[in-house]
Amino acid sequence: MTSLSRRAFVTATTASLLVGCGGPSAGPAAGGTSSAPDGSPSARSSPNAGQAPGRSAPVRLLVPAIGVDTPVMRLGLAADGSVEVPPLTAHDRAGWYRHSPTPGQVGPSVILGHVTVGTHGDGVFRRLARLRRGDRIEARLENGRTAVFTVDSVRTVAKADFPADEVYGDVNRPELRLITCGGRLTGDGYPDNVIVFATMSGTDGTGGTDGTGGTDGTGGSSAASP
Repeated sequence: MTSLSRRAFVTATTASLLVGCGGPSAGPAAGGTSSAPDGSPSARSSPNAGQAPGRSAPVRLLVPAIGVDTPVMRLGLAADGSVEVPPLTAHDRAGWYRHSPTPGQVGPSVILGHVTVGTHGDGVFRRLARLRRGDRIEARLENGRTAVFTVDSVRTVAKADFPADEVYGDVNRPELRLITCGGRLTGDGYPDNVIVFATMSGTDGTGGTDGTGGTDGTGGSSAASP
């Protein structure tokens, strides 16, 4: 990630990136607990470097354990220099921060989603905190390939203590970060972030824990469970 992208991401995570995960008018607080990592996700080398699916933007994200099947939009920088967030709509989508690596490329690919979407109710990442080590994530790409990731850890952290280096710092293998808001909703919004750390475990129909796969890069509407 470039120094510009890194600065922008720090600004966003400490300011407007996920503060607006539904806003004060959103529904009840996000549930779930965090599972501490066994160590830094970047401390181990990737066994899958030769399986890289090629640089290609994600178009769909599937997380079977929590019922997420969502199109993925591209997010860049807003006019104030912060990272864009997906719009608050009834059928919200996850968003890939396009200044991070594409899923399957060396480095941490960053995908954001709302936990609630204002008066519309639950967001696409409502159940993100329920993920556990070993759960499977699929990122389907524009080039028709699928990068498969396995969850290493799930952490809930105060926004004031956002672990920027662990989230977007350089790593020597393909990794994935899924990020949303967490904690109890107040008039000031959500106080925490839920962060999923995952490592690529295969491509197309290989890897993961549930034996399923896929190779298409189709879009469609969100089918996340409420």
